[in-house]
Amino acid sequence: MAERSSLVRLQEEFDVEVEWKGFQLHPGTPRGGVPLDRLFGGRAEMMRSQVAQFARGFGVSIQVPGHLYNTRRVLALTEWAREQGRFQAFYEAAMEAHWQRGEDLENPDVLARLAEQAGLPGEEARSAMDAPQYQARVEALREEGEREGVQGIPTFFIGDVRVVGCQPYEVFAEAARRAGAQPRR
Repeated sequence: MAERSSLVRLQEEFDVEVEWKGFQLHPGTPRGGVPLDRLFGGRAEMMRSQVAQFARGFGVSIQVPGHLYNTRRVLALTEWAREQGRFQAFYEAAMEAHWQRGEDLENPDVLARLAEQAGLPGEEARSAMDAPQYQARVEALREEGEREGVQGIPTFFIGDVRVVGCQPYEVFAEAARRAGAQPRR
């Protein structure tokens, strides 16, 4: 996605480290999700169109889902993938599945397939997505996000500077400078 390429460039040009943390923005979302039109009524389609148009401004074509999904399983699986040394591969597979193909990231079959695509064993992924230790990590990250005042995703913390949402590279670079990061030579 657009912010990923901006972050890669940021790490290449500045002496900064980036760590992804999955904050569950809507923890009350039930399993199976909620149709956006139930949440937003007649505005749902307009909102989806605006998000797709915004992405096109970054040169990215996406399919905006018609549901707000419960993200606990995919976030738990992302933590498991991190532990297995396959975080980036799983993260990219999940983002592509969700935003490019509109796949349901709550579905255990989809998640197991994405884990396999990322080089992880699918049957172990089925156990990990609901395992108490990974669900506890999701909850701890949610609490951290709440303490830190996260109200939108993605939220990026660069030192004491926050960047919310998908932003052009220049916004990340300015945040890095304000946080005291030095350009690489």
